[in-house]
Amino acid sequence: MTAGVEYTIDELAREAGTTVRSLRVYHERGVLPPPQVKGRTGFYGADHLNRVRTISRLLDRGIKINGIKELLKAWDRGDDLGDILGVVEPDMAEPVVVAAGDMIAATELAERYRDVPNGLARVVAVGLYEPVDAATYRIADRRLVRSLDRIVDAGIPADEVIGELEKLRADADRIARRFVDLFRRTALASFQESGQGPAQVAELEGQLAAMRAVPGAATAELVNLFITRYLGQDAELADALPEA
Repeated sequence: MTAGVEYTIDELAREAGTTVRSLRVYHERGVLPPPQVKGRTGFYGADHLNRVRTISRLLDRGIKINGIKELLKAWDRGDDLGDILGVVEPDMAEPVVVAAGDMIAATELAERYRDVPNGLARVVAVGLYEPVDAATYRIADRRLVRSLDRIVDAGIPADEVIGELEKLRADADRIARRFVDLFRRTALASFQESGQGPAQVAELEGQLAAMRAVPGAATAELVNLFITRYLGQDAELADALPEA
């Protein structure tokens, strides 16, 4: 457990954006290590939080708990995760149909991120790639992959970039939850109190469309604005570059 960081099970659930019930299921299924017990209270650390977030990302990618359990065991051992991550359980939904240009061999993907600790597991967990079968992955998010490649090609270490993407995903999840809560407290609540006729339905659909599009665009705009501002205020950067 990382020193100085402790959560009760309620606090861990809140921080990870999940429920206490889910955490108890993770314990029962063997994918979340037990807490450190002090007195009669269990305390969790930063490693537990990271583990829960990883589990959530893998569940989002369609990997079931049994597959996640094997993946995390291999991850903890430091094994090659190519075969583990490539397994799609036989009782899963119909096979994913992908365009040939979106696919990449598991061996090639593992080689691409060989210098990144747990690289293959991390690029899957962060949502860049997803398994198709034991030997093949597909690009899950082209824009994210292009962004990662562009920054790495500029000379920034892939490990550092993936680490920032992991943090960005967690930040984006919190932002999204706030806007969804805002939508429920305002637009949806107003609709539920209305006559719920055709006009109200149309209004709700318009509000929903705006909520799906505007917060993401605004977030990206603000991030780029602040990056430009901070870089422009960086004296060391200004000294390193020739005057225009």
